[in-house]
Amino acid sequence: MPGEQGAVDGRKLRGQRRRAQIIDATLTIVRRDGATGVTHRTVAKEAGITTSLTLYYFATLDELLIAALTSVTDAYTQRIRQVIDADGDKIAGLAHLIAESAGPGRERALAERELSTLAARRPALRPAVRRWRDNVAELARTQSGDPDTIEAFVALSDGLCTAILLDDREADPRHIRAVLTKALLGASHRP
Repeated sequence: MPGEQGAVDGRKLRGQRRRAQIIDATLTIVRRDGATGVTHRTVAKEAGITTSLTLYYFATLDELLIAALTSVTDAYTQRIRQVIDADGDKIAGLAHLIAESAGPGRERALAERELSTLAARRPALRPAVRRWRDNVAELARTQSGDPDTIEAFVALSDGLCTAILLDDREADPRHIRAVLTKALLGASHRP
C-alpha cells in the first residue's frame, strides 16, 4: 500500500532527525563541558526534549557517546579518504586537515579529542577512535612500507592535532607538512 510506505518513510526520517538532534546536543555538551558533562538529562535539556526520548534512541550512555564519537570520526574519515584516494600530495592534504583543528574544525576536533581520551577508560568507544588512526596509517603506507615509520607517523599526526588544540594561534599547513615529511624521510634513513 502506497500510503503505508510513505508513513513508514516519514517515521524513519523523523527518527533519523531526532537521533541527529540528540547527537548534536551531545557534541555541544562535550565541547562546552567535556565528556563528563554528558548525561541523558543534560543532553535532553540541551536538545529541548524529554530524557525518556534520549533513552529511547540511546539506551545507555555508552551508546550515546559512541554515536557522538562516530559522527565526528565519520566526518574525519570521509575527509581523509578523499585525501588518500586523490591524486597529488597526500601529506599536504593531511597537513591541511590537521591544520583545520586550529580554525573551522576546532570545535569538532576538541570533541573528538575529549571522546578519544574517554575511550582509554571506556573500551566501547575505542573502535570509533581507531578509525581515524587506521586511515592515517593507510595514508602513511602510501609513503612508506616500514611499520615503525607508519606507527611514528600516526603518533605524530595525533600529537600535532593535540598541540594545535593547545595553542591559541593559527596552524600553518606548510609547517605541518614539513614536520610530517621529515618524520617519514628521517625514519627511512636511520640504521
